[in-house]
Amino acid sequence: MASEEDDVYLNLIDYCRPRLRERIVVERVLDYVLFIETEQKELIRQKARTDGNLAATDLLISAVIKKPHEPGWFRAFVEALENSGCEAAAEYIQVNPPRPEVEAENDYCVKLVELLSPRLLDMNTVDVCIHCSSEGLLTQDDSEIVTATTTNQGNRSGARELLRCIVRGQHGWFSKFLRVLRETGHQNLYFELTGSTDCDTKDEMACLPLKDEPTGSEAPAAAGGGDSPKFMEISVKEEPQDEADLYAGASTKSKQRESSLERPRPDLVAAARSPGQDIVLRDYQMEVARPALEGKNIIICLPTGSGKTRVAVYITKHHLDSRRAEGRSGKVVILVNKVPLVEQHFSAEFCPFLKPSYKVERVSGDSQLKISFTEIVKNNDVIICTAQILENYLERSITGEDDGVNLSDLSLIVIDECHHTQKGGVYNHIMMRYLKQKHKNKRLKKEQKEPVPIPQILGLTASPGVGGATKMAKAEEHILRICANLDAVKIMTRSLGEYKKEPRKIIESIEDRKEDPFGNVIKNIMNAIHAHAELSPTSEPGSQNYEQWVVQKERIAATEENQKVRACTEHLRQYNEGLNLCNTIRMRDAFSFLNEYHQEQIKQKTTPDDEETIQITDTERFLFNLFKENKEELQRLAEHPEFENDSLTKLKSKILYEFSSREAARGIIFTKTRRSAIALSQWIQENPKFADIGVKASHVIGGGDQSVVKPMTAAEQREVLSKFHSGRVNLLIATTVAEEGLDIAACNFVIRYGLVTNEIAMIQARGRARAEDSSYSLVEVKNSGVAEKECVNEYRIDMMNKAIEKIRALDQADYDKRITDFQMEAILVEKMTVKKKKEKKMQDAKGEVKFTCRSCSKHVCTGDDIQMIENMHRVNVTPEFSKLFIRRENTNLQERLLDYETNYYIACKDCGQRWGSMMLYKGIDCPCLHVKYFVVTFNGKKMGKCTKWNELPIKFPAFDYTEHASRVVESSDEDDAE
Repeated sequence: MASEEDDVYLNLIDYCRPRLRERIVVERVLDYVLFIETEQKELIRQKARTDGNLAATDLLISAVIKKPHEPGWFRAFVEALENSGCEAAAEYIQVNPPRPEVEAENDYCVKLVELLSPRLLDMNTVDVCIHCSSEGLLTQDDSEIVTATTTNQGNRSGARELLRCIVRGQHGWFSKFLRVLRETGHQNLYFELTGSTDCDTKDEMACLPLKDEPTGSEAPAAAGGGDSPKFMEISVKEEPQDEADLYAGASTKSKQRESSLERPRPDLVAAARSPGQDIVLRDYQMEVARPALEGKNIIICLPTGSGKTRVAVYITKHHLDSRRAEGRSGKVVILVNKVPLVEQHFSAEFCPFLKPSYKVERVSGDSQLKISFTEIVKNNDVIICTAQILENYLERSITGEDDGVNLSDLSLIVIDECHHTQKGGVYNHIMMRYLKQKHKNKRLKKEQKEPVPIPQILGLTASPGVGGATKMAKAEEHILRICANLDAVKIMTRSLGEYKKEPRKIIESIEDRKEDPFGNVIKNIMNAIHAHAELSPTSEPGSQNYEQWVVQKERIAATEENQKVRACTEHLRQYNEGLNLCNTIRMRDAFSFLNEYHQEQIKQKTTPDDEETIQITDTERFLFNLFKENKEELQRLAEHPEFENDSLTKLKSKILYEFSSREAARGIIFTKTRRSAIALSQWIQENPKFADIGVKASHVIGGGDQSVVKPMTAAEQREVLSKFHSGRVNLLIATTVAEEGLDIAACNFVIRYGLVTNEIAMIQARGRARAEDSSYSLVEVKNSGVAEKECVNEYRIDMMNKAIEKIRALDQADYDKRITDFQMEAILVEKMTVKKKKEKKMQDAKGEVKFTCRSCSKHVCTGDDIQMIENMHRVNVTPEFSKLFIRRENTNLQERLLDYETNYYIACKDCGQRWGSMMLYKGIDCPCLHVKYFVVTFNGKKMGKCTKWNELPIKFPAFDYTEHASRVVESSDEDDAE
């Protein structure tokens, strides 16, 4: 019987764990818990010191419910909670825990205090603390801590500590706290919490709305009366016996009025739920927003998770409200650099606060809206879009080819992640238009002409970075150039103080494999290829330096038409990637990659119809046989877990620790490549140990098709992120696509797996861990050098912060002069760049460009044979070209929101080298060429590097659809006649 009773208590404590975590103060409780061993207590205390109270509470609860138990252990634990001042925690594990509706009421009250904390901090902390102690809201320890904090750190810091203590109290704390505020003369704060009006200091009670006490299952009324929505309604709890004594002798009406004190303001309780709600900013948020509220251009630089977007919403609303009050219309565009952020900003931030007062719409390349962007701008007050869309329509306005958008149509532009406003990015293109117009306006004013209106600019960033600077002066210059590009009169930043939640940082170093037979086989294959091609590498295979060396050798061999070396270097690149994968993910994943590559190469040497062998050189035959001879050995070794890399072992331990030590773990693993993200996701999903502790993993990678790995569509990305938001996925494996802007408050750990780039990316990745008690870990991978890079980035972050402070300390006149100088320099450089591009355009010299197959050096076509579709796709539809290639099915077919489909890819009929894709454009088959598959000869000189069409200074004529359509129709008529 005792065992069954113990099980009931164990289940009850485990069920109440989330509530206990919020209400237990570990250091105090440990002094009264006698049935836990001293050594275990010290571990819990150490956990509290290093990882915080929440993590230590989890460890304490685990120790309490660990079997076997002494007789009376449960009663002893309850008494320990009561004696240590954690009565609210004790209340939760009594035989009759609070009812769900009472639980919801308490949550509302806690939320209300959190929302209004910026205003409540102005209370007279010492006076309120004394009264709270007499009411039983604060224990003696709490009171001493609040008093000491107030004395040493100031009134507001003491108030924060006081609020943290009282919300952990037993049910009924809210009405007692309201009574304290009245008694200490804080009628204004009392009003903020209750919504009561016209209360004077003599009889605040008389003005409260009269409400009958709800009984039984009746729905409780919201404070203030009226037909409030149900989610705004707060139930009234029966007070414990000691509080009932306070009401002795009072009239029924007085009791009714007193009970309504426990009903918080419904408008604030429903914050972040109802549209058109008020926006409450914290002190530091209001401070950084102030210049923008005055109409000035600024950059707001605050850490990730500090509410920069909320500040932008506040500024947007103030901007629109002010213009409306003046009888002027406002038009705000919010620019983001990633498609998922469009929906995130729309749904989570701008819509809840701005609708229904203003029309808010979002547009991206993935948008289902099929009307003109120009019309969307005309018909809405706030438009959230990817920056490229705005840039496209600004360009259309200039060229006159279509209805576009002018900067003068907009009154405010908010640029998210504004540190990208440099190095010719799309943000920079937009701001260059702005700067040119600004300086034209200066000339117009001198000529006493009407200037063209330009919008206010607001930039948001967590880190402008230092641009690779090694000296403070260069770091300052880098940041000042960003300020100049955004025409910011100030860069606004502020220490967050106790609001800042810095995740714990952990670096997991690794040990070299004692044995690496799988990697040794790959290296032996590579050495055999070196000998065959007479190559002498200058660095160790598997390193980044080796990768750079082999890429350079491949380019030289292609331009010199040395097909032996070219084929060897192409295979060496794949084996080098195999070594990298072997050090990052499982050996079986590395083997699968190499095997798939060789199967694809062999497939290229057969025709799709009769499977006859295409031309195979002696070198290619040697390379195929070399892999074939070692394939079985590689496959056998890949199945030996004892030879796996130590990085995976460390990662496995880290994941198991995070999910076993947290009640609701949710994290992100950042990795370098798409292939490793997919492989890690599969590895976790296939491991039963991860499933046993509730790990639900998925991956998210980029949408661009520059990689050989199939990209994710925007819809696929949205689906995964939605599952992560809701908790259906609790471990996300991502490439850098998820570093910036992803707003997931519940994410409580981040792991960077062999991936460190610059200081901006480091801050962004670390900032994804936003929940309390978060951790940020770095797991080394062989040859990645991540630990050293992390140290460099820490140094750069320190340099960046110092540079920002020096810039903020500049005299405004000096700052303005330096900004103007940088702006004039940028405008002149941009003019010179445009001029050089125009000089490079060779519309009449297309015949001087020749294309040969990169693999077999066969002549393919000249520039005269190429035309452009939609100013983007280079196609060759000449009859001669159609005889040179074969079609193969495109296994990575993706749905496109365009007037064509990519059903096949085309390949050289002689050697099988891929040349591009077969497009179906408005009923016409159009072979679309990818320049990276060719060696380009320009003006008689072979170009060593030409991997993108924009690297070739030729503008090809537009595709003549009518001419080719007529030709196709004539051909079909002839076929019908036959």
